This record gives sequence, structure tokens and C-alpha cells, in this order.
Amino acid sequence: MPGVLWIHGGGYQSGSAGSIFVTRARSLTVKYGAVLVAPDYRLSKKHPYPAALHDCYTALKYLKEHADELGVRPDQIMIGGESAGGGMTAALCMLAHDRGEVNIAYQMPLYPMLDDRDTPSSADNHAPNWNTRRNHKAWKRYLRDAYGTDMVPDYAAPARREDLSGMPPCYTFVGDIEPFYRETVDYVRRLKEAGVEASCDVYPNWFHAYDLFFPARKVVREAIERFESHYRYAAEHYFAPQDR
Repeated sequence: MPGVLWIHGGGYQSGSAGSIFVTRARSLTVKYGAVLVAPDYRLSKKHPYPAALHDCYTALKYLKEHADELGVRPDQIMIGGESAGGGMTAALCMLAHDRGEVNIAYQMPLYPMLDDRDTPSSADNHAPNWNTRRNHKAWKRYLRDAYGTDMVPDYAAPARREDLSGMPPCYTFVGDIEPFYRETVDYVRRLKEAGVEASCDVYPNWFHAYDLFFPARKVVREAIERFESHYRYAAEHYFAPQDR
């Protein structure tokens, strides 16, 4: 079966691996049999960038190196996550591509936290759950002295990467009133411009992590079905054989 590294959210500063079982990751295992690996990465309250990235990359290499024992197809290693987990998904795809140690078949960075700089949707945002104030605080904690400078690496804030060629195919969704709306749609647009298969569904009046707050609502159930449909397509069509 596909092996999915699913990375929890929490602004890089909170959350735990166990929380993935109340997220979109659960159905990938329960309904479709995917093998999930969830890294309990170090949080930025005590360990700023790049600690979490190193932890998640170690887990990614573990997934590759233990694919046979885990029952995972080595040519179908995928990465996904919500919010900060989505941002880490994009960062890991970039790091894996650049190092050439793990080939990623598919990425699912849901409403990802990608850009430490203000965007038209993250500036002066007062939506429920996540807003400008919380976003600034989380990025400052994650980046420490690099925050607000041009010294931020794209592995920390993936929106800063200029060349997205060679990235794996991508699916995501996002609400149009949340801070990460613009950086999410821009990421998908730039992937497509780089020749990468990518798509994004945008849901009106959804604040950050809306699907986790209201999973029983009809529009959320429809969004979940679309997410699962994209995963099923990926499991049937996207492969990335390992070089070694």
C-alpha cells in the first residue's frame, strides 16, 4: 500500500503526532489501507527551525528504509499534513528533491503555512481560529532571529522558493477567509507554472481548519470526498521509484 508521512499542525509550536487521527489522515488508513507514519517532531517553543524539519526528514527516511517491513510500496511514498504540517510537507518535498535521497510520489499540503511574510490574506486577518496576530507569533517563535529578514531559508518558509520544478504532484484545499488562502493558491499556481500537476479547491467563508471543526456539515463531507477522491487517483496513477 502507499506509505504516507502525515505531519500534524499547530503553527510549528504545538500539537502532537496522535492528533492526526482526528484529521484527514484517518480515512487514508481506515478506508483505503494506507500506512501512516506520524513524526512527533520537536516544537518551536523550545526548538526553533530547523529541529522540526530534521525530525520529519528522519521519519521520511525511516519510511523509505523500512518500506518492506511496513508493507509500503517504495515507489508510493507520499507526504501530507494540515496547516504547519502542510508547510512542512512542502518543505520536505523540496529537501528530498534537493538531496536526492527519497523520491516522493505525491503531496497533500492542506491549507499550508508557507509564508512568513504578510500576504493580502494573512495581513490584517481577524478570522476565527487563526489570524494575523497568531500567525506572526508562531513565525517569530519558529524562525527566531531570522524573522522579518531576508535570511529565511525556503526549507523554513517554502513560499520563498523560486524554482518549484521537480516537485511531486499536489492536491490541497483552503478557505477563502483564512490567512493562508493566498499563499496556498499561489503555491499551486506556481507548481503548475513549473510543469507540476497540481490542483486546489477553495471553499467560501471557511476559516482555518474549518473541516476539523465541522466534519458533519454537508459541504465539509463533500470536501472530504473530494480530498479522498484525489488520494485514490494518486494511489492509482502516481509513482516515484527510489533510486537506491
